[in-house]
Amino acid sequence: MNSTVVTGISELTTNDEELGTLTGAALVFEGERVAWVGAAERAPQADHRVDLGGRAVLPGWVDSHTHLVFAGDRTAEFTARMAGEPYRAGGIAETVRATRAADDERLAANLRAHVAEAAAQGTTSLETKTGYGLTVEDELRAARIASAEAEEVTYLGAHLVPPERDADDYLDLVCGRMLDAVAPYVSWCDVFCERGAFDAERSRRVLLAARERGLGLRVHGNQLEPGPGAALAVELGAASVDHCTHLTDQDVDALAGSDTVATLLPACDLSTRQPLPPARELLDAGATVALATNCNPGSSYTSSMAFCVATAVLQLRMTVSEAVYAATRAGARALGRDQGEGALGVLRPGARADVHALDAPAASWLAYRPGVPLTHRVWKAGRRVDRSA
Repeated sequence: MNSTVVTGISELTTNDEELGTLTGAALVFEGERVAWVGAAERAPQADHRVDLGGRAVLPGWVDSHTHLVFAGDRTAEFTARMAGEPYRAGGIAETVRATRAADDERLAANLRAHVAEAAAQGTTSLETKTGYGLTVEDELRAARIASAEAEEVTYLGAHLVPPERDADDYLDLVCGRMLDAVAPYVSWCDVFCERGAFDAERSRRVLLAARERGLGLRVHGNQLEPGPGAALAVELGAASVDHCTHLTDQDVDALAGSDTVATLLPACDLSTRQPLPPARELLDAGATVALATNCNPGSSYTSSMAFCVATAVLQLRMTVSEAVYAATRAGARALGRDQGEGALGVLRPGARADVHALDAPAASWLAYRPGVPLTHRVWKAGRRVDRSA
């Protein structure tokens, strides 16, 4: 098995509780796994040697929330929003129309392009969702296409009720034939628990049906106003509740006392001109906070985890180390991938060799130089990512 030793690391963020952050470090990976981490002068020999010349290294980004199986764009909606129109989430229906009209190859090519774009910026693991089909046939093809390109796929038939359907009849479909069709291709089920989409009772029904099929649970919650999403996620033991823009003190306490990750999507809040989520309050209470892009054509059309990290530091009052952890290991926890052999979001022996080298001496430059592309080199599972792809 080929091995590679990476030296010349000025600062190595491992996200491992024992290893911590190292200076003057090196790491070795063999095949797909990290084999050794430590001081550069003690680095073992390997088949290949890479000298980074004094650059910082961190785990690859783990983007735990995207919507990348889509067609069309919503530039006009964005422009109107920037001119003062409020965000109401109704534009989802426009993407549904465009996605239904697109053929499989167009959807797959668009997904591949966005995955490659993210990888070139250091994202080595990515979740994406269905939810722009909202018929059995279109949700099934979205799940099938997504499963060929993304490591984690989430069923989001409960994104909103399509205008041509009765709400109760559609809920029967989401919990029945549609769920049966997509289940072989997905690991998770999500629901948009929000006024105008699915209330707490209907959201619970969707999640319980998915749990019976063996799927993990996720929730879109508390995006547009205070609501039941976060509490429902905690009640049902969901892996994450995402958005968390409008949380009560009770929501914060519930999340802090649970294993549910609060996944913040600050690029979406900026794009929709919503308040920013209470990251500092969540962290101070002891909740696990993740960051993700929510990349989608309507409310957050960015694949840049670095942008989310910089925003978290500059506007959400997170420290650099908190934001980097949130965008790596906490994102992996939100996907159930942060522990054991092949763990994501951490650089320690046995973890997957997802390595992100920055063209900077320290991770703090991600916020110190916001908007500047700092990715120097990326390895995913021990293989270098071709950033020209």
